[in-house]
Amino acid sequence: MGIKKTYGDFLKWGVCTAILGSSLMASTVFATSDWDAEDDYTAVWTRQQAENVALTKDTTAPLLETDEDFELVAPDKWVWDTWPLQNRDGSLAQVNGYTIAFALVAPRDLGWGERHTEARIGMFYSKDGKDWTYAGIPYDYDKAYGHMQWAGSAMLDNDGKVHFFYTATGRKDNSEYFDQPGWEPMAEQRLAKTTFDISADKDGVHLTKEDEHQIMLEADGEYYETLGQWGSNGNIISAFRDPFFFQDPNTGEEYIIWEGQAGPKSNGLKPENIGDEAYRKNANVPDRAELYNGNIGIAKVLDEDVSELKMLPPLLESIGVNHQLERPHVVVDGDTYYLLTISHTFTYAPGLTGPEGLYGFVNEGGLRGDYEPLNDGGLVIGNPAESPGQAYSWWVAPDGQVISFINEPLDENGEVQFVGTFAPTLQLSFDGDQTKIEKEMGYGEIRPFGAYR
Repeated sequence: MGIKKTYGDFLKWGVCTAILGSSLMASTVFATSDWDAEDDYTAVWTRQQAENVALTKDTTAPLLETDEDFELVAPDKWVWDTWPLQNRDGSLAQVNGYTIAFALVAPRDLGWGERHTEARIGMFYSKDGKDWTYAGIPYDYDKAYGHMQWAGSAMLDNDGKVHFFYTATGRKDNSEYFDQPGWEPMAEQRLAKTTFDISADKDGVHLTKEDEHQIMLEADGEYYETLGQWGSNGNIISAFRDPFFFQDPNTGEEYIIWEGQAGPKSNGLKPENIGDEAYRKNANVPDRAELYNGNIGIAKVLDEDVSELKMLPPLLESIGVNHQLERPHVVVDGDTYYLLTISHTFTYAPGLTGPEGLYGFVNEGGLRGDYEPLNDGGLVIGNPAESPGQAYSWWVAPDGQVISFINEPLDENGEVQFVGTFAPTLQLSFDGDQTKIEKEMGYGEIRPFGAYR
């Protein structure tokens, strides 16, 4: 979600939708996997690599037109992090002709910065993937874990049951802390789920027979930092959130992937987090850079109901580079694995910078490996310099479509607008370790897409 902790201020947010093009062409890549998904090996995004992050004509999102008011998909709600209902194999789920999406929502009469502590997950449906109907919050808040429910994913299994994964943030018995500044030390994050039956008719889409909610995973304090361990650092809010369900098309194994913070087993800022030996001879690593300790976590699913998980070492870490690797997810093209995530400018470690954007890494041969950054530094889509906060939370479908939301575009007078609705879609192409924005498409569009391949 990207919430700024320092001094109790709240980061400004927004909403954008994009589509990564259907052309995911495999070509020469630099990283080849010698590891099994359960091995104890973690790739690194280094300071040396991050210095190559740059906006180019291929990675810069088109500037949004702001001379007219944006159409709001839910006029009385702020709408941000968004994801579709997928089948178990990753393809887009459609129920009686409807496409279903979920997004974080909060009452629009709250302040823009106040919405995070009142976040719930809302449901949307559409017959054409363009015109969306808001169907409200589909679960019983009193049954759900967390004072607020943050982003996750949703999977429709072969028996027609919806598996609803989310982040349980804070606890209801600490609710009084979340209506005032400085709530971040109480924002414990745990990975949670429930299930529903689903049906659709002329009146829309319906989720029924809500099951008991359960906590799937909590930070272990070894590979993944706990809130208590974070508290001694006083850095940006700690993360253990954004569960993403993924079925590997090459092995059939299933996983939950999430955003975390590196725990003690990472051994902190190491030479390999800085760069190669030649780079390190002249590298200047500022104080406190080691506190920026993002990672991407993974657990193996052990049962059909996705209720038993085996926690594994992180896939990737960004110690000394970036504090937040939010909403991580995977796109597969044959034997080529793209590990994708989103991040902010303010979460870069001292001495480094980059735009609000979608970032990505590529590995050949398996889910775990020595991932290398796409486009040399890792940037896949970045906001234009003329409107650096215009969009956030890009999410990539198996065929390359990306859904996200409009954030804080600047108007013609340079004033920030708080928007919170679906935004234009972009089309990207992938070619090995390079990507390119091809064109802009319609607002909030989700086209049918196939399975991970």
